[in-house]
Amino acid sequence: MKLHMTVAAACATLFAGAAMAQVPAGYPADYQKIIDGAKKEGKLVIYGATDSKATQPLIKDFNTLYPGITVEYNDMNSTEVYNRFISEVAAGGNTADVMWSSAMDLQMRLASDGYALKYKSVESARIPGWAIWDDQAYGTTFEPAAIVYNKRLLDAKEVPQNHADFAKLIVQPKFKDKVTTYDIEKSGVGFMFMTQDARENPKFLELENAFGEAKVRVQSSTGTMMERISSGENLIGYNVLGSYALVRAKTDPSIGVVLPKDYTLILSRVQFINKGAKNVNAAKLWLDYLLSQRGQTIIANDAKLFAIREDVKGETTSAELIKMIGKDKVKPIPVHPMVLQFLGPAKRMAFLKQWKETAGKK
Repeated sequence: MKLHMTVAAACATLFAGAAMAQVPAGYPADYQKIIDGAKKEGKLVIYGATDSKATQPLIKDFNTLYPGITVEYNDMNSTEVYNRFISEVAAGGNTADVMWSSAMDLQMRLASDGYALKYKSVESARIPGWAIWDDQAYGTTFEPAAIVYNKRLLDAKEVPQNHADFAKLIVQPKFKDKVTTYDIEKSGVGFMFMTQDARENPKFLELENAFGEAKVRVQSSTGTMMERISSGENLIGYNVLGSYALVRAKTDPSIGVVLPKDYTLILSRVQFINKGAKNVNAAKLWLDYLLSQRGQTIIANDAKLFAIREDVKGETTSAELIKMIGKDKVKPIPVHPMVLQFLGPAKRMAFLKQWKETAGKK
């Protein structure tokens, strides 16, 4: 009896799922083939550098739209995402169907090296041109690089409003051993932010030397930096991922956030479908869902990662951020092979050598 009830329940769920998984409004009718193919696959494997907590509402909503597809989300730091994928592909074993990471340069290296499937998303027209490369790599968010500080231990007059202010502030004796940023050798995001700073900031060398004077403390994750700033172990953090910091600031009275007024770097988490994806239809569904107005609304209001689409309402959207900082001060890092400039072995080594000789001096 119990077996019959289980089978009946499974059938009911299957029919309910089939009824719900309809072609989204405005999509071409033949999109049903992708939906049907994804149903047969029944699984989707994602390697991501986005906190599991932020991805849960997206996965839950995706499952509401497309029941019967099990999403296996693997949360790693951005360097691990890259290394694991490369080693698994080289070994010929199973790996991710979708790669989704905040290390835009590492993602672009994989895409431009031929690991990405060419797939023109039905949502392409609604995504900014700088956020799409060759129908292979897609930017999904609009997240600022922020200066984060301890509100209890910094006077309002001390809080830096731009990069030059920050460099001047941290050389003061009070800040020795009290400044934090990413470990650019271990964090893909940290390395990318710092190399983009080198492009945008004409006084970048002064900034590096200021880090050296302050004996900067480096971390491989945003969470660790914010914990240390909140506790007072560190007073101020640089190039902290603003999406996480602004959410934390709402519930943590110790955390203050500055979006620099001279320029604010904007990161977009890059997503692509693995050319060798086992569950290619499920991967296409996910990519389109994440770029859709529905998916982007959840990115803004539930995941709090700042939606990239202009037609999404909420506080954590590109439109609100541009309003806050000013259109001419927002510097989106393009989803383009140009971000690979510092990833070549010689350039990377030279950049890290200079960093160690300036910021890294103890």
